[in-house]
Amino acid sequence: MRLINLAGRVALERDGLAVDVEQTSNGRFSAQFQDVLDRWEEFREWANELGEVEGHAFDPTELQAPVGTPRQIFAIGLNYRSHAEETGVDIPDTPMVFTKFVSSITGPYTDITMPPGSVDWEVELVAVIGRRAERVPRSQAWGHVAGLTAGQDLSERDLQVKPPAPQQFSLAKSHPGFAPLGPALVTPEEFCNPDDLEVSCSIGDEQVQLGRTGDLIFSVPTLVSYLSEILPLLPGDVIFTGTPSGIGFALNPPRYLAPGDELQTTVEGIGTMRHRMIAAEAPR
Repeated sequence: MRLINLAGRVALERDGLAVDVEQTSNGRFSAQFQDVLDRWEEFREWANELGEVEGHAFDPTELQAPVGTPRQIFAIGLNYRSHAEETGVDIPDTPMVFTKFVSSITGPYTDITMPPGSVDWEVELVAVIGRRAERVPRSQAWGHVAGLTAGQDLSERDLQVKPPAPQQFSLAKSHPGFAPLGPALVTPEEFCNPDDLEVSCSIGDEQVQLGRTGDLIFSVPTLVSYLSEILPLLPGDVIFTGTPSGIGFALNPPRYLAPGDELQTTVEGIGTMRHRMIAAEAPR
């Protein structure tokens, strides 16, 4: 099952066409994405029993982030061995967790205004929770995941390393538009192997990142289990799972995004996001 957020209305995507959930369910489910996630088991049963229905063509530029109103966003640092090695940091033995604030979420095809500083890219697989998770064993973790989507953990590196604190991860990664998500939320059974998906990132025609989630140090089930041992994961919560090597900060010399760059983010089986970086207006 593929779910999309079409101009603020949750829809099923079938063969490239949109099936409006509120209309097709005769109001059983609202148009709000969060309503579907809060009632995930009920919705999933309804959607799986839905027969042939008429869909309609849609403009991809109307797609918004395929999430509801997450109460918690988790992000995992240094979760690919290659990324830890390129940054010169020891391989972690437990997940390194920070947050991105909810106001940073944007859709899959938007312009992103760049703040002053050094803006870096980080392609990521993102998991969205569909069922409350507390102390969940790793073997049962996929049952609490509604679906997977593509994400970018955009980062402003100057603020991230600004003294006096050794790292300002959450603020540096939470400028408006710094958490693009999309283009669809895809349920785990749609993948041949949801634990091993190709992820890639390009700037224009130049590929700058390429990896597979099979190389994650801490897999999606491991992250769900680990986090749920500490606090409850709630329907709609978002987990950015980490980025492979190839970030601009680790290059010699470092390279960062510039106004006019088109950033393309692709995850196998989910699709490609495209974002144009634009300069902020000069203060008056």
